[in-house]
Amino acid sequence: MTGALLQSQTPLVDTIANLLGIDGTLGAIVASLIGAFLIANLLLVQTAVAGPWAKRKITAAFTDRIAVNRVGPFGLLVIVADAVRLLSKELIVPDGVDRPAWDLGPLIIPFSALLGFAVIPMGSGIHLADPETGLVFAFAASSIASLGLVMMGYASNNKYSLLGGLRAVASNIAYEIPLIVTAASVVIFTGSLQMSTIVAEQTTNTLAVVGGVAIPQWFAFVNPFAFVLFVVANLAEVGRNPFDVPEAPTEIVAGYQTEYSSVYFVLIYLGEFIHIFLGGALAATLFLGGPDGPGPASLGIVWFIAKIWAFYLFTQWARSALPRLRIDQFIEIGWKGMLVLSFANLVLTAIIVGVIV
Repeated sequence: MTGALLQSQTPLVDTIANLLGIDGTLGAIVASLIGAFLIANLLLVQTAVAGPWAKRKITAAFTDRIAVNRVGPFGLLVIVADAVRLLSKELIVPDGVDRPAWDLGPLIIPFSALLGFAVIPMGSGIHLADPETGLVFAFAASSIASLGLVMMGYASNNKYSLLGGLRAVASNIAYEIPLIVTAASVVIFTGSLQMSTIVAEQTTNTLAVVGGVAIPQWFAFVNPFAFVLFVVANLAEVGRNPFDVPEAPTEIVAGYQTEYSSVYFVLIYLGEFIHIFLGGALAATLFLGGPDGPGPASLGIVWFIAKIWAFYLFTQWARSALPRLRIDQFIEIGWKGMLVLSFANLVLTAIIVGVIV
């Protein structure tokens, strides 16, 4: 698969508009809504599998236990059972909550993650929008979740929830800056913030040929140090061990989500898993060639999904294998470690690109 093939693919909106035979502004609006609906449902189906079923199966495999295996083949129907169980529970509203903020918080988290996927090229023509500032849009959309966490924390009228909200703010500030600075090193390589250009730059050339095997020019191979930094910062952003400080069940019950039940509880965890997939999508797009992989371009969506599930598997391994950091260690690593290393990587990348160019 080559960058030329990726660039020549028709965006999803144009494809849908052509199929419907609707031109002009109306066609763009209708096609955009249908495209957003299709992408959202693709992600929601994967999240439904990842949350109630895959998470338990993977954790059980890592910890040598038996996971769900009674409800349906391989326990798959636990997805339906959990959905019915959680959605049928009573929505308990504690006394003294700030109701508007308390209601909006759980809605913001999944919405922000889904919004970030609008600019992610998934291959096989599945690309909803491709603005010149696509990378900035993706980070801006995902950062909206911080607002939801803070709203849930302070609006719940619960000290544990407030602590979780404050920890979430500290987490996002300390690790989102290194995450963005590390992504900026990719922008230096490509000279563009456009997602399709970033993918195309990784797929047009071969980095090396070893034993007859062509190694693609993915930025994970070009700059593995930046890739490691991005993955670690991403792990903190999605709240997985050793960086699950905002929730910390053994310390602050469940943090910002302590007072939520029923459908709001479902929305919070739905948003959490979609954010994990968004983190994997950004890592795949910036460092792993996006939908690039062996075989024809039509397999792009398959390779893309495989990459984000690989990132999901990594987060579940971290959740099972790594102990939680203390809050002071967590903040110190972010400000004194990750931030310094990300800026060092940025300067080094600029020097290397300057010398090569």
